[in-house]
Amino acid sequence: MGNRLLSGKSALVTGGARRIGRAIALALAAEGANVAITFLKSGQEAQDTVRAMEALGVRAVALECDVRSEDSVKAAIAGVVGEFGRLDVVVNNAAVFERAALDQLSVAAWDAVFETNARGPFLVAREALPHLKATGGRIVNIGSLGGSHAWADHAHYCSSKAALHMLTLAMAKGFAPEVSVNCVAPGWVEFGRIEMGESGNAGERFAARTPMGRNGTAEDVAQAVLFFVTGPSFVTGQILGVDGGLGLV
Repeated sequence: MGNRLLSGKSALVTGGARRIGRAIALALAAEGANVAITFLKSGQEAQDTVRAMEALGVRAVALECDVRSEDSVKAAIAGVVGEFGRLDVVVNNAAVFERAALDQLSVAAWDAVFETNARGPFLVAREALPHLKATGGRIVNIGSLGGSHAWADHAHYCSSKAALHMLTLAMAKGFAPEVSVNCVAPGWVEFGRIEMGESGNAGERFAARTPMGRNGTAEDVAQAVLFFVTGPSFVTGQILGVDGGLGLV
């Protein structure tokens, strides 16, 4: 399929069965990477995504993994390396998004969000690091506009993404010079109101406030990930907003 930027390389996308993760996995596969995705509950969707990647002429695999679990993460990384023989790219995409009034937020809900959104990327990156150092690899974390802008009804989510942004910076320092680490921080991405736990015309409201006049798409995010994966490795420790200018409002 011609000269593709990631031919001969392999990538891992956590939470890659659907939504943004699927778009990222397909974008990496389209550039020639062999791609592993992890899933927790979306087994059928994961297999659909694998078939879509294979149709692009690459090898693909779906691995069940709970990014909150150290043992599960270790098994997944071993599975990727066992399947492809190397690991060049890790995209920490697996996340949970919840809405809760701050004065009613439970400790259990707070911890559950942090376990996936902050501890998960730490565990995946730590376990993948020796393999990424061997290939001069890249890590891309998927943050959020909520990591830099407070949303009162999403305090635990915003706080967890702010932690991931800071973790990106710490990783960039700690994993240099062999591995570059960056973060893509989407604004409002259109998936459907019910899926995102929102009601009413939230999507229309966000689009109206966004300088670019529309909401983001999963493909917008995927293209930003490709920039960090295929661009200069000298770019590290950066948090790139993909929000149509919503963060400027």
